[in-house]
Amino acid sequence: MSSIIKETQSIKEAVCFINVIDVSKFSRLISRIIQKLHLKGERTFSEEEEQKLQTALSLDKQALSLVLETAAFILEQAVYHNVKPASLQQQLETIHLNPDKAEVFSQAWASAGQELVDRLKHNIFAPKKLEYVGWQLNLQMAQSSQARLKSPSTVLQLGLQNEDSEVQENVFVEFKHQELLEFYNKLEVIQGQLDSLT
Repeated sequence: MSSIIKETQSIKEAVCFINVIDVSKFSRLISRIIQKLHLKGERTFSEEEEQKLQTALSLDKQALSLVLETAAFILEQAVYHNVKPASLQQQLETIHLNPDKAEVFSQAWASAGQELVDRLKHNIFAPKKLEYVGWQLNLQMAQSSQARLKSPSTVLQLGLQNEDSEVQENVFVEFKHQELLEFYNKLEVIQGQLDSLT
């Protein structure tokens, strides 16, 4: 299996910080991250909690931020690739994470990973959801320079709604015949890819 985590410079830095954290403190940190990972737009730790963490983990603000972001990224990659706990542990050791820290990730993933996947399935990743589609056909028959002209176009009305708002936003998109055909073909490709996943 190819690696789900590439050893970038920021990953290397984060691994150095993670490797010096006490394993029991790190275990509680990962537990909290995995519990909150599905909540979009909500911080895992409050400002006050982060300040306490800096002291408890002997990290400055920037280092703590890097550790939190990297831990969340690793867990997000585990969700995205639906990796097995043993494989996750092995891959983390490949990027030079100490075996005890890699085991913390693996155990957290084994115990709470499926629940996290289920919660994330119900999340909407896009901020807006399509609620309504309407359309209208327009046909321009003439203009001042041409007496006989047939120029059809279609206007799609897309009713979008934020998940946290009742107000619907309408977006109007105009297509000429060729543009509409290209759009339709792209939708067919997307539909084919969705069908292959189910």
